[in-house]
Amino acid sequence: MPGATCSGARGEQAPEGGRPPRERGRWGAVWGSPPANKPRARPGRARKGHARRGRTRGRLPSPPPSSGGRAPPAGPPHTRGAARRPRTAAAQRSRGSRAEGGHHPLCVASPTAPPLPQATETLVAHWNLYLNLAGFFVGLFSVTLLGPWSDSAGRRPALILPALGMTLQAAVSLAVMYLRLPVVYLLLGRLLSGLSGDYTLLLATCFAYAADTSDRRARTFRVAVLEACLGLAGMAASLIGGRWREAHGYVAPFWLVVAASLAAALYAAVGLRESVARPRPVALLSLRHYRAVCRLYGAPARGWARRKLALYSLAFFVLATVHFGTAELLVLYELGPPLCWGPGLVGYGLAAHYLAYLSSLAGLRLLQGCLADGWVAELGLLSNLAGLLAIALAATTPVMFTGYGLLFLSMAATPVIRSKLSRLVDETEQGALFAAVACVEGLCLLVATGVFSSLYPASLSFMKGFPFLLGALLLLVPVAIIGWIEIKDSKPEYNRFTDVASPAQNEEHHRAG
Repeated sequence: MPGATCSGARGEQAPEGGRPPRERGRWGAVWGSPPANKPRARPGRARKGHARRGRTRGRLPSPPPSSGGRAPPAGPPHTRGAARRPRTAAAQRSRGSRAEGGHHPLCVASPTAPPLPQATETLVAHWNLYLNLAGFFVGLFSVTLLGPWSDSAGRRPALILPALGMTLQAAVSLAVMYLRLPVVYLLLGRLLSGLSGDYTLLLATCFAYAADTSDRRARTFRVAVLEACLGLAGMAASLIGGRWREAHGYVAPFWLVVAASLAAALYAAVGLRESVARPRPVALLSLRHYRAVCRLYGAPARGWARRKLALYSLAFFVLATVHFGTAELLVLYELGPPLCWGPGLVGYGLAAHYLAYLSSLAGLRLLQGCLADGWVAELGLLSNLAGLLAIALAATTPVMFTGYGLLFLSMAATPVIRSKLSRLVDETEQGALFAAVACVEGLCLLVATGVFSSLYPASLSFMKGFPFLLGALLLLVPVAIIGWIEIKDSKPEYNRFTDVASPAQNEEHHRAG
């Protein structure tokens, strides 16, 4: 109706004085509704008027009707993959076209998805950064505390706590949307989730649980199954979350997060068997837990095992940084010229990217029958390297899908590295080890976002696929590290030092003999 006053809609009336509601139109673009057709006001007067009305001091404006009458959070609710940083297709097109200096004549943007204003995108990016940094630094202390604590107290409490923390974070996000609170309240939920360990502790405890319940031969495949579950979860979040948000707004998906987190906590409390042989009550707030993490890398008695821990951790850091950084850029790379993919091809590319988790799991299972785990990881790294090279040089759709095909074994290296690290420590140190690995993975995410997201627009003038080429070159570091360790371990003198390093390994070899 012409006289309607819904914020962010095209029919919204300007307030007295003729000044248009610019801020509401800006946030309306974030929620997916087109900004209002209104005359352009001078920037100075617009900012001055907003300052008087207090519209830009950390409070979300009223949402458009498509969002279900609730204000969305400015940052990601949870952690990994597609669920960590959800973006609209309009935001991706806006960033891609602006980075390339405007729309390419061969790439026609969808008329139903207008690009976001740069100020809105900057605001959302800043709050994403604040939430990610808050979660990382708080989680850095809580994960390294609760991970070693689970080696004595048991894995189940370390699974229940982060699930409840993520429930609280989703509840705070719902409160922000229902009550239209300032965006800064999202930090409260992020801090509560970080104090309970967040997704980082949940992931670390799951890998420690798999190590507790498997022998040395089956451990790599068990860890690979968990990695494949992460890929399937990311694919489901991409397919379900985006469609659901477009149809019902931001509120309904957050209720699903609350239900799923509570279900996970209930299953860990009631339906999961404890994997620690003899759990015992220990003090939670103790420096001994932090010292347990430091002993992993600093104990002089470990010898060659300690050096292998450091080398495998470095290989994992480089590999995870390349994985996160290149995955961030795939959609932008596909939307722009010369590929100019539409939503259908982007969806097929996303499916091909996630299918690499399943193909890597199957390839790992087959190759374990004829190769050692280290050489399987080498093949996985070479598959990743070849796929990134093809993507970096892709100018047509067949070449791009060829790159996705070459990535069929790309996810086989990370479970092998996790399993190798797990075999280097004692059974009573699995929680401390995977807590340290999870913190390294969180650091990789921050580094990858900063480096690759900044490198992409800077490289458009000379080579659009340069970030993928750089990622392929960086993968030579873990290739060299793992290959060198495998060659050294094939010599008897190094096997002797490895056996001495772990009492659990000595006992197992004694029983086998």
